[in-house]
Amino acid sequence: MRVAFVITRADAVGGATVHVRDLASAAQARGMEVRVFVGGTKQGPVTEQLSKRGIEWRLVPALGRAIHPVRDLQAIVQLSRMLKEYAPNLVSCHTAKAGLVGRLAARRAGIPAIFTPHGWSIGDRLSPLAGRVFTVVERTVAPASARIVNVCEAERRLAAKAKVGKAAQMAVIHNGVVDVDPSLRAEAGRRSDVVELVTVARMESPKDHATLLRALARIAALPWRLTWIGEGPLQAEVIRLAKELGVEDRIVFRGAAESSAPALAASQVFVLSSRSEGFPRSILEALRAGLPVVASNVGGIRESVSHRGNGFLFESGNAADCAHQLRELIEDAALRGTMGALSRKRYENEFTFERMMEATLRMWNGVLAQEQTHVSETRSEEEPLLEGTSTR
Repeated sequence: MRVAFVITRADAVGGATVHVRDLASAAQARGMEVRVFVGGTKQGPVTEQLSKRGIEWRLVPALGRAIHPVRDLQAIVQLSRMLKEYAPNLVSCHTAKAGLVGRLAARRAGIPAIFTPHGWSIGDRLSPLAGRVFTVVERTVAPASARIVNVCEAERRLAAKAKVGKAAQMAVIHNGVVDVDPSLRAEAGRRSDVVELVTVARMESPKDHATLLRALARIAALPWRLTWIGEGPLQAEVIRLAKELGVEDRIVFRGAAESSAPALAASQVFVLSSRSEGFPRSILEALRAGLPVVASNVGGIRESVSHRGNGFLFESGNAADCAHQLRELIEDAALRGTMGALSRKRYENEFTFERMMEATLRMWNGVLAQEQTHVSETRSEEEPLLEGTSTR
């Protein structure tokens, strides 16, 4: 099998790009041919990580993150030509923009396309106007999808509510993450003078950094320290607000990291205050490390975190509730240990990379089988009648 992946950008490593990197690497290890098509004209951290793993990639110059009708049409033509040259059996497109360009380019090249949104840009996740526009776009392009892979049930329900795609096109495959060495598992229940908190989040609006910082300010009298993995366009604003709230000296800003595993292993509690999510990979990595999770109850987070099971869920934007739950875990080492053990067990049972990969392969093979059946039926219909036969 030969598979082409399409992603939008090379300059920022996020959950979707790591997902593609690991899928491509695993597929290649199983004897498949893979190539990743990356938007833009410059290499970056994403292409560097692909190269380190021996994964072939190509830049698609006209493919960019921003909506630009002329350039987007150019990107469709460019990518279509590149796909025809590579001739994959499947095209796997990831995130909204790559999904739009990739599916249309694949259709133009006559290759079945699979789309994974990694969090739909529809409904109330954006401004009302933008949400309506993207909903119309997704409805229009959905027929170009052999399958639409939702990373959680919440995403599938959101698509159904917005009338995007048909039920037969929809699949749900929960994200999974590659396991780490046992030395990179956390000791959540250890007693310490200072409790180590950690968040892994890009500094951009959907991650709602303000709620987390305000929650931390409410528990400033407690012994905690936060490690923040991630960077982004709002980094200056995050640091400024941390100063205003008097918690800057309690936060270690580590920037982007190829792997968050060492920071998670050194921590005792994971926290995420997003106002909008699909099914965050960062939480799965926290479960893998054996950490209790405090997270906003948005998107599919409740499908990986059970309230008062392996963590706490709070209403998005509710800093007081977030602070209360962090307080419980900071003050109760035994509770941290119990919840952390449940997190690790849940990871092993539900969110391993192997489980996700097997589900993905079954879906790929199903699409190919369906495509072959369709081709066979089409050829049969197009064959000329033999002399002397009748359609009656």
